[in-house]
Amino acid sequence: QVHLVESGGGLVQAGGSLRLSCAASGSIFRINSMSWHRQDPVQGRELVALIFTGGSTNYADSVKGRFTISRDNANNTIYLQMHSLKPEDTAVYYCKITTARYVHWGQGTQVTISS
Repeated sequence: QVHLVESGGGLVQAGGSLRLSCAASGSIFRINSMSWHRQDPVQGRELVALIFTGGSTNYADSVKGRFTISRDNANNTIYLQMHSLKPEDTAVYYCKITTARYVHWGQGTQVTISS
């Protein structure tokens, strides 16, 4: 059984920073990628940032230059460092691990940016 647990969400003012963490437990084999997604009632769920096993990354245009995805392979932990936060970044943020056979999602953490 694989569990992903996000943490680090909260309420911050526009221009502030947050660091999200996603700790994975259980047996996870043949990871292809790790990623962060977010969902709000209007936009639906969208990809925010992704990191492949080889280390290459992709970002949504809306967060490029502000967000950084990283990982700690030894501890199966994914991070999302967020700077210069905007009210439109408000959403529930989910981490995801994609393996050769399965996709695992966390339960989400709320990020709220006040203007």
